[in-house]
Amino acid sequence: MNSARHTDNIETLPQPQLSKVETRPGLAYAWYVVFALTAIYMLSFVDRQILGLLVAPMKRDLGLSDTKVGLLQGLAFGVFYTLMGLPLGRLADTKNRRNLIAAGVVAWSFFTSSCSVARSFFTLFLARMGVGVGEATLSPSAYSLISDYFPKDRLGTAISVFYMGIFFGSSLSLLVTGAVLDALAHTPFVTLPLLGTIAAWRVVFLVVGLPGVLFALLIYTVREPVRRDLLRTTQNQAVALSFGEAWAEIAKRTKSVAGLSLGAVFQAAPTYAITFWVPTFFQRVHHWTPGQSGRALAAILLTFGCAGMYVGGRWSDRWQRNGSPEGPSRVGVISGIGALLVLTPATLLHDANWTLALMAPGMFLLALPMGTTAAALQHIFPNQVRGLVSSLFLFVLNLGGLSIGPLMPGLLNDRLFHDEKMVGPSIAITVGVSAVLMLAAFWYSIRPYRRDYRIMEQGSPPLNVR
Repeated sequence: MNSARHTDNIETLPQPQLSKVETRPGLAYAWYVVFALTAIYMLSFVDRQILGLLVAPMKRDLGLSDTKVGLLQGLAFGVFYTLMGLPLGRLADTKNRRNLIAAGVVAWSFFTSSCSVARSFFTLFLARMGVGVGEATLSPSAYSLISDYFPKDRLGTAISVFYMGIFFGSSLSLLVTGAVLDALAHTPFVTLPLLGTIAAWRVVFLVVGLPGVLFALLIYTVREPVRRDLLRTTQNQAVALSFGEAWAEIAKRTKSVAGLSLGAVFQAAPTYAITFWVPTFFQRVHHWTPGQSGRALAAILLTFGCAGMYVGGRWSDRWQRNGSPEGPSRVGVISGIGALLVLTPATLLHDANWTLALMAPGMFLLALPMGTTAAALQHIFPNQVRGLVSSLFLFVLNLGGLSIGPLMPGLLNDRLFHDEKMVGPSIAITVGVSAVLMLAAFWYSIRPYRRDYRIMEQGSPPLNVR
């Protein structure tokens, strides 16, 4: 209906343009904003990844299969994270993004703590759904905030630094969870005020859930910035796009959004498979303790994973400054090739040291496009659509990557190999297939993304409005 209205009035309507007037805060404060948001993103991944070292005690106490563990790690969180992301992304385009993030932090921290009292697969599934709803507020708002603080030729690096919260949070989760489990190894039950006597592994949910209130206060040190790159009329009035008009903007860039989103899905699947199942691989196959496996993986994620994200952001920004706007897609192609050749065989080796030796460069290569893909979408959309397109991107990313990554190794263990010690080959299959599909999706996105980027750079108006 909206499209018909605009078509009927095309001759009399003013032409909207992208505002080119930019008065941004200083880069020092802009980087403070990135670091504050990264700290909050880190907390979200501590809460999100916490199950990775709790597989054995949860299976024992709740009677779970590997498939159910995979569902708890992925689908329970991912479905509501993705479903709530779309309306919350729309709110990020129209409301105060800082307040939205603060509310989300309180919500997901509450539900993480609630996991400590879950007594069945169903109640734990519900609590994990609540964690997903809370965390759905963060990324669309953060992408939009960062894009208002940074010029385009620095945005890939800035969002890549924000994305380091994934590995900071995953590593901290592994370290904290492993340390708590090792400390309580000889204390199977703990007595706490109000909760009474509970299994020691449940204490981990309380340890990581309670600090959330402090992080909710941190976001109030960030100023809500003036929105940049707004679609405006020739009278310099910002255009208020309806929900349907915002979707029409996305539809005009379908090929770019689809290619980048699917590339991100198949980048995320092996990342989640590794962070969720490699600790279990070391425990089952090499008989490491939770603390040992957590420390080893955390060291790789912190050093090589974060380095990969930073380098990927720098490469993308440099290519774009040098006249190659498809830099994010190029980074994704390199990542797919590297993950296929280096990371896939890592968990097939019988020597744990060789596994770690391949995982280090493999995680560097796999991490290259994590921030640049999200930043790429900010480049080709006006401000009024960035939260919505980011939530759509995250919808596809998490419905696919967060469901496939944790689920596939567990499913292959139960249905194909019928042996929980075959978790190594299950991880390798998940990583290898995902790497091929990632390479194909990013390659597909190169040409349409180049076109859409140049249209935005020229200020070509994509929509007529009254």
